[in-house]
Amino acid sequence: MPKFHNISDAPTHVAPFSHAVESDGWVILTGQMPTKPGGATTDPLEAGVEAQTRQVMLNLETVLKGVGLDLSHVVQCRCFLTEFERDYAVFNETYKSFFPADRLPARTTIGVTALAVGALVEIDCVARRPT
Repeated sequence: MPKFHNISDAPTHVAPFSHAVESDGWVILTGQMPTKPGGATTDPLEAGVEAQTRQVMLNLETVLKGVGLDLSHVVQCRCFLTEFERDYAVFNETYKSFFPADRLPARTTIGVTALAVGALVEIDCVARRPT
């Protein structure tokens, strides 16, 4: 049976979902927004894709920590950018700073027309619990 995780230290939900769902050692994290833990979903977001990417990655770390994992357990990320051509290079520099150069997860990055709460970036991921 899957386990549905909601992490008290993670940001407030912006929609009806669990922060993570776990099944057979796989942990799937819902896309994280650049909202801050403890804040309201209506709080203003930090300006710029660099600051928003950093906050999203910190939020992913918080959810992973809440299930006893960290970014080293991440095997795949999906990234969504509202201003793909403008922000792609800065996004990449910020994103890769969270991983060792020789341990980058598989990744897909997609340009979208809009994201919840007016965000510039959202990232979801899949992690694997060690056996």
